[in-house]
Amino acid sequence: MRLTFLQKILWGLVGVAALAFVWLLLWADYRADQAAEGEPAFRADFELTDHTGMVRTQEDYAGRWMLVFFGFANCPDVCPTTLAEVAAVMDGLGVDAAQVQPLFITIDPERDTPSVLADFVPRFEAGIVGLTGTPDQIDRTADSFHIFYEKVEEAAAPGGYTMGHSSQLFLFDPEAGYVKAWSYGTPAEEILADLRGRVAG
Repeated sequence: MRLTFLQKILWGLVGVAALAFVWLLLWADYRADQAAEGEPAFRADFELTDHTGMVRTQEDYAGRWMLVFFGFANCPDVCPTTLAEVAAVMDGLGVDAAQVQPLFITIDPERDTPSVLADFVPRFEAGIVGLTGTPDQIDRTADSFHIFYEKVEEAAAPGGYTMGHSSQLFLFDPEAGYVKAWSYGTPAEEILADLRGRVAG
């Protein structure tokens, strides 16, 4: 009798564990569904001056997807490489490119005035809008996008300094909600395939 009683207890515990396991699986699925249907992690939020001298906010691009990259015009490699990738993506989108607005936000407002950006961004022939502002505006924008940047003294660089910064390319949906970010070096083909599926959908 004692053995049978212990067996019943053990089987009961196994049953409870099995139910707990199933509940955890269902809860994980529920949480995943909620995350998929919930609010984005953050939204694009800025008020800056574009390379034509016009004040712009995220509302100016409502209804369009936004590709956003932070950098600076004197950047020797990461920024021009990424913007060249953006240009390739925009070219690859064909007629769907009208639904996407690429933005280049400087983290070097001291040097990157609207006129400097007006010379820089058109080189990539992708309809990129260059955005700058006061140091305080750039700080607030960087904080809202959760990016890092810093001034690094470098005697050989123009003005005696360069900039260290986050190098991901952000994607925002037509309501300015964060969708995803691609790390530096992601091939244009990969970005294009992802973006084309979203724009077409």
